[in-house]
Amino acid sequence: MFLPGKSALIENEQILIEHINKMTAKKNLDNISRTDAYFYFYNEHPEIQWAFLASMVSRNAGWNMCDLEGNCFPKVIGKRVRDLLYFTYERANWLIFQDAYPQLLLYHYSTKMNKPMFHLLKKFHISSFMEREWLHFWRDGNKKRLMISLIINEQNVIQEPVIEHPVYKNKVFHTMLFAFQDYFHFSSVIFPTCKGKLYGASVNGFRSVSKRIDLGKRLAEILFDPRFYTAVYEFASNTTHTGSRHDYEKYFKRKRPRTTPFLRCTYPIINHHIHEINDWSAKNRIKKKWRKETVSQKHPIHITEWYLHKQKQLERAAWLGNLLHSN
Repeated sequence: MFLPGKSALIENEQILIEHINKMTAKKNLDNISRTDAYFYFYNEHPEIQWAFLASMVSRNAGWNMCDLEGNCFPKVIGKRVRDLLYFTYERANWLIFQDAYPQLLLYHYSTKMNKPMFHLLKKFHISSFMEREWLHFWRDGNKKRLMISLIINEQNVIQEPVIEHPVYKNKVFHTMLFAFQDYFHFSSVIFPTCKGKLYGASVNGFRSVSKRIDLGKRLAEILFDPRFYTAVYEFASNTTHTGSRHDYEKYFKRKRPRTTPFLRCTYPIINHHIHEINDWSAKNRIKKKWRKETVSQKHPIHITEWYLHKQKQLERAAWLGNLLHSN
């Protein structure tokens, strides 16, 4: 992951830029590589809490992707729609990693050289907002402020190219299927444990950048709560991410069969391209509520029973869909 010597970097910043581009491309292959890269970085730099949050949210993205080819969704959603939903997850997560990982690596090399290298962020088309925030963190070490800033940044990074993109907007986010899933909280971000307990929050109002930022902050509050952190970290350390929900369902007291496939046995590598890169912070003001550190948990944090109930609802919907299809 890291360059062999720092003396060459000091003499030639172009070597560092090329290396970071190379490592970002290598680790941004698929959901598995992204999830592992975030977690590996967090273990190297636990002061960058966002990296652990990103790793756990990335696990959830993989589970959502594999759900599309599991036992339930193919019975109620056609192949073309499932493929589009998969590409939406994949595109959003690719864009976030493409933006975030160079930031993480520049921070890493800044610590090795004992000087901030954040002036190079513009070489990777990172927002001027994040350049200011990394410099702020370098000076005062405010971990929570940096984590919230990264949450604000990532959600604005995907707003225009994914959420507001005409194809995704019309064929995904404005469909009855998405509205149903959003309204009834079927989408959720789950932090599992090795004892079968699940913590997390459900996603509602996904199209709103402010609501996604609020969700990110609520998730961070749960993840780094001393009551839950150790158990979730134990799960992340001891459980290989495969994309199948069996990753955590195998820890349930009541054993469940594996109902979703492995990600790398299901999906090919997608070659992404960025056609136009804009600094979102140059045209959007930073809202005061985005900066607020205090959040209110709107629903119960311990969601094991809620999750099992939602899974039963999905299984019933799949059974009904299969029955209607066969008739």
